[in-house]
Amino acid sequence: MSNRQVERSIEAILMVVDEPVSELTLAQVLGRTIDEIDSALANLTTSYDGRGFTLKKIGGGWRFYSHPEMAPIVEKFVLDGQQSRLTQAALETLSVVAYRQPVSRARISAIRGVNVEAVMKTLVTRGLVEESGLEHETGAILYRTTSYFLERLGLNSLADLPALAPYLPNLDRLDEILDSLIE
Repeated sequence: MSNRQVERSIEAILMVVDEPVSELTLAQVLGRTIDEIDSALANLTTSYDGRGFTLKKIGGGWRFYSHPEMAPIVEKFVLDGQQSRLTQAALETLSVVAYRQPVSRARISAIRGVNVEAVMKTLVTRGLVEESGLEHETGAILYRTTSYFLERLGLNSLADLPALAPYLPNLDRLDEILDSLIE
């Protein structure tokens, strides 16, 4: 298989995926080395300069995306004037999950100071949050963000989230305070 055939094969695969595809998966499917796949992806990425779409690595894998400059046009086409945005409560709850995961509903409620039952259902339904096990002490369900969350935020991993510390007061005892509120 020539380099061009590898590139064409990658394009064909990426045209039908719902989620980003890793270099390892592409290498396995195409029977090529990861270095060959990396090279092909780099060539493809630069070949799309000036187009209406880009090839990006987000959420641990590669996928085609509309070019950021085309966002207003794509938004108009997809949404047709209707926007389904998260509420402030949902954004705050999602932030707590993102920065404190895995985290229980009780801990999220303690941090936010309100019941988060309905908001959590919304986030799970939208595929932004998922169950990730049980808390040993209480048996409470733990939640974490999904790969879809990373994709929607344009992040490659949770490590790409901005640092939270500069926006918080000095809360060295945050976990102790939260534990006392939950008990």
